[in-house]
Amino acid sequence: MGGLRGQYDRAHTLFFMDPPYWETEGYGVDFGWEQYEALAATLASLKGRAILTLNDHPAIRQLFCRFHIERAEHTYTVAGGAKAKDVGEVLIFSWDIQAAPAGLF
Repeated sequence: MGGLRGQYDRAHTLFFMDPPYWETEGYGVDFGWEQYEALAATLASLKGRAILTLNDHPAIRQLFCRFHIERAEHTYTVAGGAKAKDVGEVLIFSWDIQAAPAGLF
């Protein structure tokens, strides 16, 4: 996120981050643990705010434990829903959403 961060990171900026999920396959992209660590460091140092989505995994919760985390349940469907699967994901917020709730206005 280096170049984008320097160019766009301002107090009023909201970043949405959706990296490959931890210990999943199919993206065809090498995304190692060190990159999740870098994301955690980036979240902590932003001038603006960020929402990060990841799969709900104990290692992810541990790494991002200093941030507000909410779980979201939904159903993945493949091939028109024939193989639906209920899954949990986490939304990780870089700021204290209790003190400053997210909103458009």
